[in-house]
Amino acid sequence: MSDLSNYRNIGIFAHVDAGKTTTTERILKLTGKIHKTGEVHDGQATTDFMEQEQERGITIQSAATTCFWKDHRLNIIDTPGHVDFTVEVYRSLKVLDGGVGVFCGSGGVEPQSETNWRYANESEVARIIFVNKLDRIGADFLRVVEQVENVLGANPLVMVLPIGREDDFTGVVDLLTRKAHVWPDPGNPEKFDLLDVPEDMVDLVEEWREKLIETAVEQDDDLMEAYLDGNEPSIDDIKRCIREGTRKLDFFPTYCGSAFKDKGVQLVLDAVVDFLPSPTEVDPQPLTDETGEPTGEVATVSAEEPLRMLAFKIMDDRFGALTFVRVYSGVLNKCDTILNSFTGKTEGIGRMVEMHANDRADLDSAQAGDILAIVGMKNVQTGHTLCDPKNPCTLEAMVFPEPVISIAVAPKDKGGAEKMGIAIGKMVAEDPSFRVETDEDSGETILKGMGELHLDVKVDILKRTYGVDLDVGKPQVAYRETITQEIEDSYTHKKQSGGSGQFGKIDYRIKPGEPGTGYAFSSSVVGGNVPKEFFPAIEKGFKVMMEEGPVAGFPVLDVEIELYDGGFHAVDSSAIAFELAAKGAYRQSMPKAGPQLIEPIMKVDVFTPDDHVGDVIGDLNRRRGMIKDQDAGPTGVRIKADVPLSEMFGYIGHLRTMTSGRGQFSMEFSHYLPCPQTVADEVIAEVKERKANA
Repeated sequence: MSDLSNYRNIGIFAHVDAGKTTTTERILKLTGKIHKTGEVHDGQATTDFMEQEQERGITIQSAATTCFWKDHRLNIIDTPGHVDFTVEVYRSLKVLDGGVGVFCGSGGVEPQSETNWRYANESEVARIIFVNKLDRIGADFLRVVEQVENVLGANPLVMVLPIGREDDFTGVVDLLTRKAHVWPDPGNPEKFDLLDVPEDMVDLVEEWREKLIETAVEQDDDLMEAYLDGNEPSIDDIKRCIREGTRKLDFFPTYCGSAFKDKGVQLVLDAVVDFLPSPTEVDPQPLTDETGEPTGEVATVSAEEPLRMLAFKIMDDRFGALTFVRVYSGVLNKCDTILNSFTGKTEGIGRMVEMHANDRADLDSAQAGDILAIVGMKNVQTGHTLCDPKNPCTLEAMVFPEPVISIAVAPKDKGGAEKMGIAIGKMVAEDPSFRVETDEDSGETILKGMGELHLDVKVDILKRTYGVDLDVGKPQVAYRETITQEIEDSYTHKKQSGGSGQFGKIDYRIKPGEPGTGYAFSSSVVGGNVPKEFFPAIEKGFKVMMEEGPVAGFPVLDVEIELYDGGFHAVDSSAIAFELAAKGAYRQSMPKAGPQLIEPIMKVDVFTPDDHVGDVIGDLNRRRGMIKDQDAGPTGVRIKADVPLSEMFGYIGHLRTMTSGRGQFSMEFSHYLPCPQTVADEVIAEVKERKANA
């Protein structure tokens, strides 16, 4: 059994373009995993192995790799930075024990870093911070430190100070040891000189060193007392305190460097080993029951415990389906039989592999704390718990955001439909935020995703990886419907045709629910006018009908239905009769309850340089946006607004034109709000036209 205290399961996450993948490359080079560093802008990076990633210079799917540093095993996951692929970050954070947050030295804390940071806080993942690209124009380490405090509300613990700025950046000073690390040769990261602190930095180093020690000793009362009495603790004691504080998320050790120029990455690796927790040091995962409620039990990280694993990612490649799992407790051996607690089915384990980006090495066994991939598992999806058949359990499930944008697709050649169906099926299994459905009226295949780029990449993968050429329709917004008035009504379903007939009478109230509540059914029938056994059928009847609203046929949200009276026939009443009565009641009453169209509103976060603020705000107002907040920073202004999704198509191109290419934005779904009448009329007319042509 390997020693778990030497394991580090870490993720590297950041905003798009902050240099995560380059940092990962340098780590792999330093640990001897690769011998030649690949560059992102040349499309040569190890962890960006998809064609789409190489061309666009962005990471799309998280890639796993394993390497060793100072006798410690590092399982690293490089995650995407783009907002449309946030789901990858979320599910990776779920299974990691620690993370490295990479920030750009000139861009600072950007919108997506904020979302990722929030996810990491929710998952309670300990992190260290690496401020990258200090050789860039406008890079300022201490400004980024300040931003981390103000924007993220975090407490960065500065561990190093940079020597020189921008083009003159040559190395860093380690505050603990008071040694300067200088890299003379940019192409050789292993070679650095340990020098004394430059004279002009001595006072600054002492000032920050004092802050560092003061913050660290707060973790240990005895050390703190000794320090206040004028006794400086040993470096080992300080490191122990920093490790404790990092684990408790009291502060985040902060480093800086330039990954591209090979400066400062060693210290980050040392920090991963020194300060980030091993699998046994993090709080164990809670177990839940089938409904997702905590049972109070936890999956203790130990080889002695029963086997418990979480599938956090599915990937399909040339060898077949790969299921990435994190083992939380117990031991997994080849040929074991495991239970999928979600489906209730058992499966045998064939091949187990350790991943290095796109390559793999076979394993015979794995234990608590490991991250590995299992080949050829069936019916396993992201978020399923795999466990010992004798000790069934469920780990805390993952909750994925709902898709907000959809496009209609059709294969260009007629014979491609089956091929397309198989390919999309594989892709849906891989990405839980990507959905597919068939439009009942037109028979079109509808793809749904988190944003335009997300769907654009999916169409590209279908074309290249699976050889399916598609005709793509224009993006559709996921409108919904609701009601505005309360209504009381009655409906009787009667049918008599030789033999026993059908009879069901219901008296009901339909009223608008609170936003975000969905559909709720309740009954207050007294005195057995409608027997209890028919309630589920009535609820089902209404629920089925909610899929199609009275205005334009979109699903209905936020409606409460109360059954308060009714009548039945001793012979002719049945569950089916009452279900049909509910359906008839829906058709009769919904049009009278003031139905209206509601549209998805996005939480938009725009960054713009100072001189274009007026243009950007004016443009958001034209897009029916509600400005919520403005926050001026050193490099520009961040504007937060709520904007309808239908107005946001093609926004990135428009924003770049307005801000001379310097603007950025991210958006995520927030809530639904009623459409203005003019918009609703357009949508209804469009739906009618589509149905007429179908």
